[in-house]
Amino acid sequence: MRIGYPCINTSIGCTANQTFRLSNYSPQNIRAKIKSNLDCLEKIIAFNLEKQLLFFRIGSGLIPFASHSVNSINWQKEFKDDFKKIGKIIKKNKMRISMHPDQFVVLNSLSESVVENSLREIEYHISVLDLLELEYDAKVQIHLGGVYKNKEKAKESFHHNMKKLSSLKRLVLENDDRRYSLKDCLSFSQPVLFDSLHHACLNNGETQREALVAAARTWKEEDGPLMVDYSSQKPNSRLGRHIESINKKDFILFLQSAQGIEMDLILEIKDKERSALIAYGLVNKFFAAKTQP
Repeated sequence: MRIGYPCINTSIGCTANQTFRLSNYSPQNIRAKIKSNLDCLEKIIAFNLEKQLLFFRIGSGLIPFASHSVNSINWQKEFKDDFKKIGKIIKKNKMRISMHPDQFVVLNSLSESVVENSLREIEYHISVLDLLELEYDAKVQIHLGGVYKNKEKAKESFHHNMKKLSSLKRLVLENDDRRYSLKDCLSFSQPVLFDSLHHACLNNGETQREALVAAARTWKEEDGPLMVDYSSQKPNSRLGRHIESINKKDFILFLQSAQGIEMDLILEIKDKERSALIAYGLVNKFFAAKTQP
């Protein structure tokens, strides 16, 4: 089980998601931000390797305005060597990488322009993983989108627009906390990333273990192990809000329910690498106790 966290490291003093206002766009500005973001991503990867956090979700802001028409530079070509260098480090150390487009990506939107923008944004995420030259176990996770008063029709629209992508090999579907449960995601032929907190909010009566088993079955060998987003409910907050720091008791209960299921785990918890490091220690203790005579 590889353990990790999403997008932002709070310990090293830089971010791989720097951007700027659209009104301040210039080729010089975007080149400077891309270079800075890639340099910081390399530092985050180095930090993670030192701490044995071998799963990381790269933030969507790595390339500012990547899918926007204002972006006039060929960043894929100009920064090809930077991507390749980082990718070599990732592959050498058998790290797992994912990406997750922002909420404005809605493939089944009733607006054609939103769908077109969503397709371009997903293609951008796919291109980042391709430029890193990663295997197909590096994935782009998306939600199914809106319901629009007719879930079955909305699912058909999603499927129709999903097939417009240049490749589906990196695409995985994630259950959400309000509209589309794990069961809804399983009706498609893509691998399904299991989100534990979303499942707690919206399910069809499956236990967490039953849900994990069902999700794991959707992952083929070339897809790698099941990806899981893990979090707990924040106390006294709206349903589905992520906890600030890992609840050790809840996490151990999760590990117990997941025994025997191969997976890699992202901690979607507010304090990022701090909770991921605690989880890493808990996982080691948990499995060490299981192997003792």
